[in-house]
Amino acid sequence: MSNIAPFDKRELRNAFGTFMTGVTVVTAMDNDGNPLGFTANSFTSVSLDPPLLLVCLANSSSNYETLTQTKGFAINILAESQKEVSNTFARPVEDRFASVAWKQGPHGSPVFGDVSAWFDCSMHKTVDAGDHVILIGRVEAFDTSALPGLGYARGAYVTAAAEAEALAHGANLLVSALIARDGEVLLVDDGNGGLTLPERKVGKEGASAALQKLIESCGIEAEPGFIYSVYEDGAREHQHISFLCQSVAGDPSRGAFSDLGASTLMDIADPAMRIMLERYASESRMGNHGVYFGNQKSGTVRPIMSGS
Repeated sequence: MSNIAPFDKRELRNAFGTFMTGVTVVTAMDNDGNPLGFTANSFTSVSLDPPLLLVCLANSSSNYETLTQTKGFAINILAESQKEVSNTFARPVEDRFASVAWKQGPHGSPVFGDVSAWFDCSMHKTVDAGDHVILIGRVEAFDTSALPGLGYARGAYVTAAAEAEALAHGANLLVSALIARDGEVLLVDDGNGGLTLPERKVGKEGASAALQKLIESCGIEAEPGFIYSVYEDGAREHQHISFLCQSVAGDPSRGAFSDLGASTLMDIADPAMRIMLERYASESRMGNHGVYFGNQKSGTVRPIMSGS
């Protein structure tokens, strides 16, 4: 269900924070009522009050006149399965919209089906910036799903599954699922009276298949998102990869969704897991996530940047 203004700021902050790394398609309607769109990688949030975001458009773009004068535009955050949609909107195609399911959003711009998220915006301001123009949109409506976003880096598409398989090569690997819903995280019994994230050793099936089985074992609907933490756990002699996943439905067959308050965090016996969840709680409040690389004692958090 789409969210119409006024917004719950926490929901909008979570939507901004979750999808900043995705491949996006910017869409609008021209003066004749025809849809137009292009693939972009320079999308970022600007403000929560009022809710603003921006994209950059080259002055040489064939859509320059229309998009700088339009009443609004939409940002569609593509899902992992939508590589062809990205390719279609990145090259000259006679009817780009013939290959994608779309409708007009609440404010009138085209929004796609089966995406990670979309934001339907009114035009707030345009700003000249060198050989580009910055389009600042005010979010009038948005919708999110649990589908992981499609990334792009160094000339290639990046997906959570591909990242996991690359990291798993030759490693004694354990995956865990940081499954979030409405500001809470799914925690399960660690077998020793404490709490932990659902986790599973990776066998011959590979990391992405192991993660999917792990989610299914929890009895809820959730999709794997980006890799949230990667560290060498010397105490248990394995490499640990934790995926940040979004859940939209279902009652867990084991464990329960819990807020990450001080009393809950005290029940996390594994110190590396506890530190990771403390970081997640802090980043969720700010709406800005990073990826941890290191070991169970120390490492670095690399911010997730929008665009490439």
